[in-house]
Formats: sequence, structure tokens, C-alpha cells
Amino acid sequence: MTKPTTITDVQHLIEIRAISKEYLCGDSIVPAIREMAFHVDDGEFITIMGQSGSGKSTLLSILGGLNHPSSGQIVVDGLDLYNLSSEQRADFRSEYIGIIFQSFQLIPYLTVIENVKLPMAITGIKARKQDAMALSVLERVGLVNKKDRLPDQLSGGEQERVAIARAIVNQPPILLADEPTGNLDSQTADEIMGLLSDLNRDQGLTIIMVTHNPDNCGLSQRTIRVQDGLCTVH
Repeated sequence: MTKPTTITDVQHLIEIRAISKEYLCGDSIVPAIREMAFHVDDGEFITIMGQSGSGKSTLLSILGGLNHPSSGQIVVDGLDLYNLSSEQRADFRSEYIGIIFQSFQLIPYLTVIENVKLPMAITGIKARKQDAMALSVLERVGLVNKKDRLPDQLSGGEQERVAIARAIVNQPPILLADEPTGNLDSQTADEIMGLLSDLNRDQGLTIIMVTHNPDNCGLSQRTIRVQDGLCTVH
């Protein structure tokens, strides 16, 4: 990505500056997020905790460059995210952000390794190098031996591991995870949380994870609690 002009008064990897998000519902304006402000430092593991409908998933989509806030700034590595053009923001996501979606969002007719390689489709990386990178992350998540299976031939936990592998294959510095254990049994959820913790500790990934499960907050350095569109930092 050709780097646009950066903001110079930045002290953190991610700065959330008084962001709000409103939706029009009929004749009414509904606030989803109200004047949120906090920061995330390089290498931190942050959990965003809150009940369903509290605004936490909206916040995550804004952080990922997918949902324009109504007001405020998101500054990532000195870049004002929503001052970028749509094309620049797409390049930014490819370079900076890996996203684990709540429902996995694997392509059902593609094999495991083909799903993992999807983020590299627009990078210009040669096919052989793509295969090597995909195999490397599948080994990291323990699924090399299932690289040729289709998603419906995997357990829920295995599908989650494929989603994680796909999110990190481009080696982004920031990983966003939306309820990564929400559809899993407790033992598998613990395994996935252990994997995320390892990625944070061993590879220095900055992780921001949405959850409604307070047990998941134990592995993070800080928790952003969201309620009625407002946040507090713990």
C-alpha cells in the first residue's frame, strides 16, 4: 500500500478518538456507539466485553475498516482510517488486519487450504509461495493433515482453526476476532483461546477480541466493557 500522509501526534498502535455510530430506523436515529475513546498498544491482547446488542460488534467492524463511523477518528499506525479512499482502505485491511468472523464464513466448496489462501488472492504472491505460507499457518493451527478436506467435513473447532489460519496467513500485525468461541463447546473453546494466546505471546500479534464470556477475559491484558453504546476500560 502506498502510505498516505500520517498523523504525527500518535502514541499508540490504535487510537479510538470519540467515535460514534448512528443508524436511521424509520424516522428515528438510533445510536449504536456513543463517543467511545480508548487506545490499543502494539502486542496487546484486548477483550471487548458486553451483552448482545451493546455495540461491541459494531465497534469491531469500525476498527476493521468495514463500517464508517458517524463521527470521530480511528487512527492505526498513524493512519486516519476513514480519511483513506475506499481503495486505500482495502489495501490497509489486506496489509494490517486479519479478521475472524463469528460464523467462520468459510467457502463451502473450497478445501481447507484453498480457504486459507483466499486473502492472498490480491497480493500478487506467486502460487508456490502461497502454498508454502498456507501450509505453514495450517501447521501452526494443527490442521496440515486436513488441508484437502471441505469445511463440512470438519468439526466446529476445526473450522474455527481454519478461520484463524486464514486470518493470519498474510502475517497482519492486528487480529480482530468476533466471538471466536461462541459456537464451541467449553473444551474446544479453551483450545481456541489457548491458540490465540500463543499467537499473541509467540508472534506478538495485537489481538482485539469481542466476547460475552467473562472467562475469556482472563487471557487479555485489558478489557473494554461496552454497554448501551458506551465503554469503560478495565
